[in-house]
Amino acid sequence: MSARQWSRDLGMGVRFAFTGGREGWVRMLLTAVGVGLGVALLLLTTAIPNALAVRDQRNQDRLDYTYGPSRPKAANTLVISDIDSTFRGSDVRGRLVEPEGPRAPLAPGLTTYPAPGEMVVSPALKHLLGSADGKLLRERLPYRIVGTIAEPGLIGSHELAYYAGAKALAPRIDGWRTARIDHFGPQQASKADKADPVLILLVLVVFVVLLMPVAVFIATAVRFGGERRDRRLAALRLVGSDSRMTRRIAAGEALAGSLLGLVFGTVFFLLGRQLAGSVEIVGVSVFPSYLDPSPALAALVALAVPAAAVLVTLFALRGVVIEPLGVVRTAKPTRRRLWWRLLLPLGGLACLAPMIGQGRDNGTFNEYLVIGGVLLLLVGVTALLPWVVEAVVARLGHGGLSWQLAVRRLQLSSGSAARLVNGIAVAVAGAIALQMLFAGVQDDYTKVNAKDTGRVQMQVNLSRGVPFLPAARQFAATKGVRKATSVGSSQLGDGRWSSDKGPANTVGLTVGTCASLREMADLPNCHDGDVFAVTGGDRDADVAKLARPGRTLHVDTSDRSGGGPDVLWTVPGDLKRGRALTGPVGFKESGVLVTPGAVSRRMSATLAGSVFLALDESLPDAHEYVRNTAARIDPLADAMVWSSTERSAQFTSIRTGTFAGAVCVLVLIGASLLVSQLEQLRERRKLLSSLVAFGTRRRTLSLSVLWQTAIPIALGLLLASTVGMTLGAVLLKMVGATVGVDWPSLLSMIGAGAAVVLTVTVLSLPPLVRLMRPEGLRTE
Repeated sequence: MSARQWSRDLGMGVRFAFTGGREGWVRMLLTAVGVGLGVALLLLTTAIPNALAVRDQRNQDRLDYTYGPSRPKAANTLVISDIDSTFRGSDVRGRLVEPEGPRAPLAPGLTTYPAPGEMVVSPALKHLLGSADGKLLRERLPYRIVGTIAEPGLIGSHELAYYAGAKALAPRIDGWRTARIDHFGPQQASKADKADPVLILLVLVVFVVLLMPVAVFIATAVRFGGERRDRRLAALRLVGSDSRMTRRIAAGEALAGSLLGLVFGTVFFLLGRQLAGSVEIVGVSVFPSYLDPSPALAALVALAVPAAAVLVTLFALRGVVIEPLGVVRTAKPTRRRLWWRLLLPLGGLACLAPMIGQGRDNGTFNEYLVIGGVLLLLVGVTALLPWVVEAVVARLGHGGLSWQLAVRRLQLSSGSAARLVNGIAVAVAGAIALQMLFAGVQDDYTKVNAKDTGRVQMQVNLSRGVPFLPAARQFAATKGVRKATSVGSSQLGDGRWSSDKGPANTVGLTVGTCASLREMADLPNCHDGDVFAVTGGDRDADVAKLARPGRTLHVDTSDRSGGGPDVLWTVPGDLKRGRALTGPVGFKESGVLVTPGAVSRRMSATLAGSVFLALDESLPDAHEYVRNTAARIDPLADAMVWSSTERSAQFTSIRTGTFAGAVCVLVLIGASLLVSQLEQLRERRKLLSSLVAFGTRRRTLSLSVLWQTAIPIALGLLLASTVGMTLGAVLLKMVGATVGVDWPSLLSMIGAGAAVVLTVTVLSLPPLVRLMRPEGLRTE
């Protein structure tokens, strides 16, 4: 067959598609919308790598390294303090700034630094502070807004960030939260961390699982109007075209729909790109300019979608006999064969089998086998579902009139019903496998700490020298706080801390009231002015060496630059003994415990205070009241909510990205399903009108449509659960994790899929009612 004949027949099909009258245009628009939704998501996917790269680059450009090395004051230096916070679960990036010269480095997104008492904020933070919801946060940020941070200084449109002017920051330089810098951005190229094969596996599976439903819906969309198209093709046979030419013309019509779908998809993507700047999905936001698709990937989408439309159409027509006098579709169809459908999932398992038991310690997973294996298993769902639907509906028994209408319709066109839920089944199968994989490996990326969250729910760390005893009283008076316990801490050593070698032996120093110290140790009679040597922890030997009556020790006053005065403290002769208890932080600490009466004013200035808070967490915004009090006491205070576990940032980022992608896919699934459902109802308009004209109740027809949706989706979800659990079990075996099923999560995945289909069905009922009118029997 020559390329010229192919191009001629495809071109004829394209012309038929655009010159088919109102009926043809409606069919074309439905196809274009369905394909366009899929293309829009594919373009979004091709833009994600660039969006992530831009977000990372923007974050790198504004790095200030407050924990970096110290440098002398100069005309090009800036003193900056990290005062990050949290407000109702959202991170708030904050910096105090004090330029020290005319050439002080300017932070990205700023044109000038705010004066003391003023701040420059991100647009999202400005909107929040101006709303009623931001009242509590406004109390924490007592600065006048004088400008906004431009896009180059932010990683997302919904980021909450600000720069506030300050003075006298230089004395508070500690090389950790406050530092002197001469530029923004990374100070040196960091070494790339060794890639974690399990995380790479997660990323690969996530992309396949999220993109596969998109491909399924595009394949479904190009087959809209299949029955009417086949009847038109029969007319072409009548005027002399052969069967092969007819199929090529049909492929040309699908090609026209896909090309128009590319245009629609580009428009949808551009609209969604603008919309992306105003939404936030699971804490992730971007600016529209970030979503710039890779030209190579966009070109691949532009070529792949029309090619897929042609191939899918030719494949769909392989079992349809189009003759001059009609289409042999009304006869009893040939029974679908099972054997070749099973080859797909079996082939997928064969691809993954060599990597079972490999884990993260035996090299990386073969990315091509992973992608191929997961792809074959998910494609197996689309191949098996038509066979399952056909086999089940052929055996369904008698029932009510609506049930019989639905079952008979499914028996005559089980393939169309299966195509309607194919995308949902694939999405649910992939989601179940991902959920099992995430649940199976999350313990490897979750560190359990020993913090006693039953005793303490928040901890506030104060800057060195801030009086911590008055701070405890202020926290105790804060709304939502049941108990506040404060201590000051430092280190004692047998040598100068500012010397090159430093002390040879050190021991912890804790200062607090008797009540506070008893939270950490079993003490004898305690009065203000007492000093205790506490043993029973892991540093008893150091306590025995240093905590001797009459010995002079050096208090740690150094910062990260190695500077600081030399403060001496002599162990009193009436030193008492105590036994360490498990403190709020979860372990026993040996050390020297001192009451305030035994501490000089100079020594107090060297202590870094910590306040441990027990909260009434039933009170809304209890955490925010604490953070506001902390900001009043010390703008550089670090308020932390205690948690019994800490999770890897990379793992959390992948999981967050997966949920964001899943939301987009579900939206696409819902929109595409609605278009597909409306197309099928339009195909049956005359049939529905005929049934109503003969006296069939509208309620019966509506129930029939619900049954026609419920039966395939139930079978699809059952198949998806089987394939999803199988894939999840294999993936868990690959990473060496224990195979298990998180039933609540699995049921939630199934429920989400069913909810999407039921929502679409409910939304299609109003058009169904309009179609069920005798006027629908009219023809042109």
